[in-house]
Amino acid sequence: SRAVRRFTLLILLLALPLAAAADEGHGGIDVIDSSGPLDASALEFMVDSIEAAALSGQELAVLQINSRAVLDEEGYSRLRRVVANPPLPVAIWVGPAPARAYGGAAVLVSEAAVAAIAPGSEIGLTQPEVLGVGPSPAERQEILSAEETGLELQPSIRQYLQALDGRTFPTAQGPVTVSTLEAFGDGITVKEVTFRQPGLGARFFRLAVTPEAAFLFLMVGLTILTFEFYALGPGVAAGVAAISLILGGWGAVTLPVRWWALALALVGWALLTVGYQKGGVFALSLIGAVTLQVAGTFYIDGAGQLDPRWWLVLPTVLAVLFFYLIAMPTVQRARLSTHSIGRRHLVGQAGIALVDFAPDGLVEVAGARWRGTAHREAGIHSGDEVIVIGVDGMYLEVEPAASGRET
Repeated sequence: SRAVRRFTLLILLLALPLAAAADEGHGGIDVIDSSGPLDASALEFMVDSIEAAALSGQELAVLQINSRAVLDEEGYSRLRRVVANPPLPVAIWVGPAPARAYGGAAVLVSEAAVAAIAPGSEIGLTQPEVLGVGPSPAERQEILSAEETGLELQPSIRQYLQALDGRTFPTAQGPVTVSTLEAFGDGITVKEVTFRQPGLGARFFRLAVTPEAAFLFLMVGLTILTFEFYALGPGVAAGVAAISLILGGWGAVTLPVRWWALALALVGWALLTVGYQKGGVFALSLIGAVTLQVAGTFYIDGAGQLDPRWWLVLPTVLAVLFFYLIAMPTVQRARLSTHSIGRRHLVGQAGIALVDFAPDGLVEVAGARWRGTAHREAGIHSGDEVIVIGVDGMYLEVEPAASGRET
């Protein structure tokens, strides 16, 4: 009928731009970049990108590798299978310099039909292939410079693509000879290159897949959580703490964390918190900081591939120590001195001791937490009812409620 013919014509008109767009992208080159430790999301992205390049009719896919470790066994096995029997020509380039290919990344390079490396880069430490899977190697492993690998040396991805023109690759459909160059004016140029990277969500979580970053996010989250508990109510800082703890937790479950080091980090955080709670006991704070440094330095079993570097852990420890010794007391002092909040009206009100006083502690009065102080002989323990008898700087002076009633 006429209506059917019109509908068919409309569909064809709508399909023409899509077909033109698909034809425009046909025969190009995809460069798949997923630098950093290869976790499950990065490995899945690489496999999906290779398959998508084949489906869209691309001429070639190049894996750009700069990775010190592989972190997921299942994703790694799948990527090896795809690279060994690819749906389209696949090459590997270790670069740009100074790139690293350790563990499973080095194995991928060695097994690839076509691979090159940028001068100044390195390959080695092939065991373990997947970090945290199997024992760490007992003997020291080799790290080979680019010149020692025997691979083709290519300083840039563009030069590598030019060199691949006319090269024959094995694929699942049989040998394929690629053409990476095309005519341009009176000369030739590299075909259209599309650089592909993981999406924003994957990149967000990949912020925490290095040991120093995972430790940083964990400590930032715990420190700001303490700050919120003692100094302020829930707000922007609480959101920052939540995001940091999510990233720190992601790092803890993705990396081969030494659980004793994680426990030591929590002990260090607890020591700093107790030191602050008791009015800034420097000895406790110092012991807590040293404990954090030890925990961060041995946070994961990197097998030489991804070992934490103490000089990158140290800034995190110093920042946390600064926050406990200076930032938190300063903010709380400003909070307590704010006229809109006031403190004099609290005199005479009852409250509850939240900790044992020695002689300082923490009390809850009128629904808010305050730092308090009492005589050493007062014997105030956690859960005791107290009476506010005065204000001394940033502290509320309190005494046991029974003593207040007797007077």
